Amino acid sequence: MSLQATLLKEVQNAAQELYQANLETVEFQATRKEFAGDITIVVFPMLRVIKGNPVQIGEAIGKYLVDKVKEVKAFNVVKGFLNVEIADSYYISFFNEVKDNSSFGFVVPEPEDKAVMVEYSSPNTNKPLHLGHIRNNLLGFSVSEIIKASGKKVYKTQVINDRGIHICKSMLAWKRFGNNETPESTGLKGDKLVGNYYVKFDQEYKKEIEVLKAAGKTEEEAKKEAPILLEAQQMLLDWEAGDKETVALWERMNQWVYDGFDVTYKNLGVDFDCLYYESETYLLGKEFVDQGLKTGVFYRREDGSVWCDLTEDGLDEKIVLRSDGTAVYMTQDIGTAIQRIKDYPDVGGMVYTVGNEQDYHFSVLFLILKKLGFDWAKNLFHLSYGMVDLPSGKMKSREGTVVDADDLVAEMSKTAGEISEELGKLEGYSQEEKNELYSTIGLGALKYYILKVDPKKRILFDPKESIDFQGNTGPFIQYTYARIQSILRKANLEAQGIATDLDFELHDKEKALLKQLQVFPEVIQNAATQHSPALIANYTYDLVKDFNSFYQNVPIVLGNDDAQSQVFRVQLSNLVAQTIKNAFGLLGINLPERM
Repeated sequence: MSLQATLLKEVQNAAQELYQANLETVEFQATRKEFAGDITIVVFPMLRVIKGNPVQIGEAIGKYLVDKVKEVKAFNVVKGFLNVEIADSYYISFFNEVKDNSSFGFVVPEPEDKAVMVEYSSPNTNKPLHLGHIRNNLLGFSVSEIIKASGKKVYKTQVINDRGIHICKSMLAWKRFGNNETPESTGLKGDKLVGNYYVKFDQEYKKEIEVLKAAGKTEEEAKKEAPILLEAQQMLLDWEAGDKETVALWERMNQWVYDGFDVTYKNLGVDFDCLYYESETYLLGKEFVDQGLKTGVFYRREDGSVWCDLTEDGLDEKIVLRSDGTAVYMTQDIGTAIQRIKDYPDVGGMVYTVGNEQDYHFSVLFLILKKLGFDWAKNLFHLSYGMVDLPSGKMKSREGTVVDADDLVAEMSKTAGEISEELGKLEGYSQEEKNELYSTIGLGALKYYILKVDPKKRILFDPKESIDFQGNTGPFIQYTYARIQSILRKANLEAQGIATDLDFELHDKEKALLKQLQVFPEVIQNAATQHSPALIANYTYDLVKDFNSFYQNVPIVLGNDDAQSQVFRVQLSNLVAQTIKNAFGLLGINLPERM
């Protein structure tokens, strides 16, 4: 039984014994730093069932706990808050139990438990990945790792949006203006080459609009009648009809993009267990629409289109099939969700990592799947996140004003190198070692800056601000980890397996560290439940702050002549380093052994 569970039970016993009152719940908090104590029991909510002065009630329950719970050594009451002091032996016992456990905080899934499928990335094949995709990928990957650490089997997946008018725009521009150039002939990554033609289409489209407007057309007419747009629309019809030349061009250019994406994913350190393609899934939902028509989930309008009426559920009416029988995005997503369960029968829920502009879409999708009778639909979650802005403003792919993902990763590494050189801490490093370190620091800074923010919040991303060796940043935490590794190298103690005596007296800074370490498993569970890597990131920052305070106030190796104290502090430092490594692993961030 956990300490909090023990305290809960004994506080309830105290209420019964002292006041003949039944407490259904007890509110616990961490004790504020200005007061003595480790756990605070809030008395005020008890006044609903216990009549009296909250200070006197707190005093009575505090005395009861000291008598009944061996872990409680003292207490104090401040107004309606009972601050309980926990014996050092409790924290030392915890430490001895976990100090050699390299997977401390992680839960192994039970074989019979249902798996979770997490979807992220899901790019279009008409342009390279950009800063917005980076947040999506980092969030999806990290949430996958956190859910896995919480004790669930996880499948990472994406739907690649490889069809549609936007894809044909790139294809047509390359066909018109490309002169048969390829990634090999240009030296460009395939996704960048294709993205250039998406921008080229937009440029030519705007020119044609101006020509039509000069000939007397309204802007709306010009936009609809521009020859290059009409040709792209025809190309889409040709693709859907299976025209061999169009399909061959589509396959060729998409492969260029996939090859480019693979490089970016490797650079970002993200991966997938399975892939789905829109070109294969966009018709999947039609058979379930037919079933839904028979059961009354959907209805057909006079023009032949099929709709779902969700007005009684506080939503709107949603089209699921056009009048010509063609599928819409909703149809595709219905079919894809069902297909995934068919492909992976052990999946009991899904997480969709998609920007908050799609909030309504997913509310509708989840509700339709429930109405279709799928029990797993109650376990669907939209990991809705805010956009990423830059100081220079909003990004637009078709105008070529996006921040390219590969360029940003390279820029972060370059900036990390410049700052590291200025700090002058790289003596004895080869150039190869320096480059690897710059990449680790730069990518760590980028990932941490994005993941430390609650997913729902919009981010203003400042690359230079993220690479700071002070404050709540990735490099600050990486530097602390490297500092601990240096301590461990200097200590050179064979301390593993040596237990600390339970009567060992803890320094306040040691106790603060142990208290922070103890909550790591709970933080993982909360982060998994809330789908929030920010909880892991900010926990790690708090742990690192506690360690640095410990490091500055307590001699670990040098100046410490007490053998038992030295062994304990080296082991404690090692456990902190392991926990930082585990936490940063959940964020997809690597750590350097020295900096």
